[in-house]
This record gives sequence, C-alpha cells and structure tokens, in this order.
Amino acid sequence: MSTFIRLDSAGCTAIWETSDSEAPLWRYWGPRLSDGVLPPEQLRETRTEPTFSLHFDQPLSIFPVLGMGWFGQTALLAHRDGADWAHAITRCEVESVDHGVIFHLHDDVARLFIAIHATLDPETDVLRLSTKLRNDGETTLDIQSLAAGNLPLPDNAQSVRSFGGRHNGEFVPIDDVLSRSLWRRENRRGLTSHDCFPGAVVTCSDGVAFGAQLAWSGNHFQQIEWIDDGRWHWQFGEWLAPGEVRLDAGESIDTPDMLATCSAEGADGVAWAFHREIRKGVQWPGGAMKPRPVHLNTWEGFYFDHDLDALRQLADAAAEIGVERFVLDDGWFHGRNDDTSSLGDWWPDQQKYPDGVAPLATHVTGLGMEFGLWIEPEMVNPDSDLFRAHPDWVLQISGRPLLTARNQLVLDMRKEEVRDYLYGQIAQLLETLPISYLKWDHNRDLTHAGNHAGYREQTLGAYALFRRFREAFPDVEIEACAGGGGRIDAGISRFTHRFWTSDNIDAVSRGSIQRGFLQFMPPELMGSHVGASPAHGTGRRQSMAFRSSVARAGHLGIEFDLRKISDKDKARLAQSIADYKHSRDLIHQGRCWTGDAADGVSWTAFGDPSDLMVQVLRVSAPTFRFPPPLRLPMVHRDRNYRIDINGQSGTTMQGEWITRSGLPLPRMNAETALWISLKAE
Repeated sequence: MSTFIRLDSAGCTAIWETSDSEAPLWRYWGPRLSDGVLPPEQLRETRTEPTFSLHFDQPLSIFPVLGMGWFGQTALLAHRDGADWAHAITRCEVESVDHGVIFHLHDDVARLFIAIHATLDPETDVLRLSTKLRNDGETTLDIQSLAAGNLPLPDNAQSVRSFGGRHNGEFVPIDDVLSRSLWRRENRRGLTSHDCFPGAVVTCSDGVAFGAQLAWSGNHFQQIEWIDDGRWHWQFGEWLAPGEVRLDAGESIDTPDMLATCSAEGADGVAWAFHREIRKGVQWPGGAMKPRPVHLNTWEGFYFDHDLDALRQLADAAAEIGVERFVLDDGWFHGRNDDTSSLGDWWPDQQKYPDGVAPLATHVTGLGMEFGLWIEPEMVNPDSDLFRAHPDWVLQISGRPLLTARNQLVLDMRKEEVRDYLYGQIAQLLETLPISYLKWDHNRDLTHAGNHAGYREQTLGAYALFRRFREAFPDVEIEACAGGGGRIDAGISRFTHRFWTSDNIDAVSRGSIQRGFLQFMPPELMGSHVGASPAHGTGRRQSMAFRSSVARAGHLGIEFDLRKISDKDKARLAQSIADYKHSRDLIHQGRCWTGDAADGVSWTAFGDPSDLMVQVLRVSAPTFRFPPPLRLPMVHRDRNYRIDINGQSGTTMQGEWITRSGLPLPRMNAETALWISLKAE
C-alpha cells in the first residue's frame, strides 16, 4: 500500500509516493500547493502500459538505480569486482525529522544501505537533499558515481542557465534549450573552479524558475535528462575519479548537500531563496553580522614590493577617507619577493619586516581599522624551506613529473601532519598579532592528486583545517579566494565570511560577474573592489565615479595605491565610501532583483519593495535618441515613491507608473552608473 509524504514551505511543496518495498517516487516538486492537496491516486494507476515496455512501470524515484528497469540516469554506479552492479531498493522505512524526512533504503540483494535526508526549510524555501551510502556486504564496493540528490522538473521546463568562464572572467552565463538530448556539466579541476559553477537555474514556459546548487568545494557534476513521461530529471553529485571511493565492509560515504528551490517569481525568486539559505549558514563572529567594513587590500597597489613606511602611509590615507579594514596581501612572509618562492614558510620576512608584522598591524589598529593578512595554506613552492624539508608532503603520483602552476605545488591536505604544521604556523600569527581577518587563497587547480585519486579527501582535509581555525579563533573572519572566483560555493560558505569574486576588478567586467554571483550568493559576501585605472586585468581606463559605483553593489573594498590619485578622485572615492556606509545595511540584509532595460541598460535592486537602492549600469554607448525608461516590477503599485538619483533629491512618482511605464532615466554615457533611491511614502 502506498502513502504520500508532503513537505511544505511558504513557497514550495515536495510530494513523494512511498511504499515499503521500493524507493519513494517523485510525485511533485514545485510552487506551493494549497493545504490538503495530494495526488488523486497511485502513480502507476494513472499510466497505461506503453508498447514494447516492461510490465512493471518504473517512474522517477528519489534514488533511481541501474539494472532493474530504469533506463535513465542513475543515482548510483557501483560494483564488487564486477558483481553487484545492478541495484534495486527492496525495503523502505521513513523517519520524520524537523521540516523533513530521512528515507532509509535497503538493497538486500546487493547488501547496500542508503539514507536520503530531505528537508524543506519553511523560512528559506530551500530543499536540501543528501545521500549516505553504506556497504553492508562482506567485500569491497567500488563506487563510480553517487548522486547527492535527484529532482523532477515539469514538462514545461524550457531552458537552463549555467555559468562558465575562466580566471579573470567568472560567471559567464550559458543559456541552453532543454531537449531530449542529455545536458551535463562537469568539473574535474579539484576545486569549485572558475569555469564551471556548481549550480544552475531552469526556466519554465509559465515563468516559474527552478534553481539548484551543490554545497561542495571539489569536483562535481550536474545533469538534466528528458524522461519518457515528458518531465526532466535533474541530478547533482561529486565527480569521482577512477578508484577514488572504495568502501570496505561496514564503511560509508556521505555526499554533499544539494540545495534546490523554485519560485513563481522567476530567477529573482530563486536568488532570494538561496540568499536566505546561505545567510542562515554563515557563522559570524559574535553570532551576528556587523556592518560590512570598508576594506582595503594591498595587492594591486604594492604586489610583492613591501616597504613598511609606504604601507604606513597607505594606512594613513585609507583611514582618512573612511576605510575600516586594512589587509596585507601576498609578499609579507619569509623570502617572498615574487611568485616563484617561499609559499609554506609562514613567518615574516626579516628584510621587509625586521621587527615582524606587529609594527604595521599596531599602526593600522591605532588608526581605528581592523588588520587582515593574506595566506595560502594549501600551497607550497618547490623553492621553499617547507618543500626542501618535506618533499613528500605534496600531492604527487609516483613516476610522474611534478606539474607546477604559478610556480607552486599543492600540499596533501589528507595528511594530518600537514594540517598540523599549517595550523601551528598560522595560529602563532593569530595569537601574537591583532589579526581579525584572513584572506585565504588557493592559486592553482589540482592535477596529480595522489597515487590513489584523492580529490575528495583533499577537499575534506581543507574543510577540516578551516573548521579548526574557526573553532580556535571564532572572532577572525575568513575570505575565500582561489585566484579570485575559483572557490565560490555553498560548502565553503559554512567556514568563511566573504568571497573574492574575481581577480578582475575592471568595472565593466565586474558588472556581469557580480550579477552572476548574486544569482546564488548574497551581496554581503561579495567582495567588490574599486580598482586602478587603467585596470590591471584588462587595461581599460574608467572614471573613479564609475569604478566606485560598480563596487558599491557588494562588500566594498579598495585595491590600488591611494597615495597616487588626484585630490578630485580622492574626494569622489570618499563620497562613495560615505554613500556605501549609508546604504550597506539595506543592501546587505534585504532582497536582490536584477533586470535589463532597453538599449543596453542593466540594473540591480536591493532592499525591500518599500525601500530600495537601485544600481543602474550602462557599459556601451547609447543607440536610442532618448534614454529608455526603467521598469521595476517589485514596487508597491498602490503607493507613491520619493525618488533620489545619485543622492540628489528628485520627485515623487506612483508605484503603478514605475511598474507599467517606468522611471525616466537621465542620459548616460558609456561606462557610467547611477544609484537610485526609492522610498515609499
């Protein structure tokens, strides 16, 4: 006898049909159904047997498997020396937990136990799915693939937007039409990657959007496949290298979480659900987020050329215009004069800092700013004291050459002695210096991940080190950086407080990069800096007004030598900092919407429908004779709004007019930005 299990949040509903002898069948995943609504009858009773088909119908389940009549993508590929490759759930038990269930599934023939944890958060509208697999047999189980979660998509799903890119060019939108062909994205770089973000958004013909992402900082895959009843099957999981996971008798593996949501408000509604979910998971010092401090990073201003007097002068200039945190980037540690040496030797360079970093840190904190420090714990240079002492501590494959990238190798984070060394070196700095912030970098992909592939264990080892620092130094914030945006994901967000969105600070490039980031992550975690002109990443020249306006959309920072700009630019930057401080609570605690007006104008709105800050960007020159209107769909149609543009008092306008006809915009040249305030009266 089948029964139905239904989970609800404010905006979503999930329904499964369960029995005691097979995996639960997916009956519904989508926008919230009215209370009491359930499928009218058992699924197989509604489906006539097609020609040339098995007599026993096999619909999409929460754990589809290979070998017993399901011909689509499977949740598990595994075997025991070639045997036990076919699987079927023979028993199912259901355990209720807060806001969800755990499905305990057994394959008594292949001797497997599977626990699928499904929770639907009533506040965030995010469904979390994860899978535990235990080998209950007597011999080793080799796992080729194990899905974290499997979801149905409705038959009116039309397109999927994923994000690709590269270093200095992250979050490039890729739009694909869904068809009967398999859609699949894979990442095999060993960390989240610049070129394959572990998430996507699916849009349906009725405007409903579905979103999902994997909370994992390593290799991953996602795929969408059309199934024979017209729906689609969306699956996420780790990408596993050959032989990477082998379970001995009694051993188990836990997948990362798959986070999923849906919204009748389209991609903006998906973003809002993800923002709420990520915000709930961030562990802020003191238990709550403080106003995100204006941030200065020394990297593009100084690179490796550290001079104590010059850095003190930079700190003075920063404090003068309102900077609240000073971060000393790469180049401070033993022998580090370029990127060819010294990673792993985590103590101050005596030539640059004869008395250590303390004099600079004390100067910075004496000016009322926080002090932060750059580290790259997971990496080592061949030219370093650490590598010379412990060449066996790097990831390597016997008989294969050591491949370097940025002149560095990757430390084997699976080894407890490696993690202990790194913890000891960096903890000593945290215990003796007034450091309240770490920028934690990771500047290369993984290649030779051990004689037995260890990508997964490498990620778990990194998590263990992050966790150890967070537990020992709970008042220290950590920024996740990997050559910019190479490690942005919901897994690392549990241990960190900021993402470095991209090494490319060019304001034109950042406009689109930041919009992609905001589809999955909230703005207070988005490191967005005012860079130099010309931009170091592209060579383009841009005004201070444009650069600083673009950077205000996230966690504002500065990354150039403040001592070398004109008084006019310094005054403009100081004003932008003041404007940011005035609006940061609204931007960092509310909703986020994105959109496009005509003629190349894009916009991002922050706050709530009664109190909004809207960033308007124009990258290219206008082609219209008159500026296009800006329609904002989220405003209250029955209320009037006071509108200010770039801090200048404007006019009052009816909400319905803003929605239907739009705000009139002033003329904007190429590479200009506006900030518009709308307050309901």
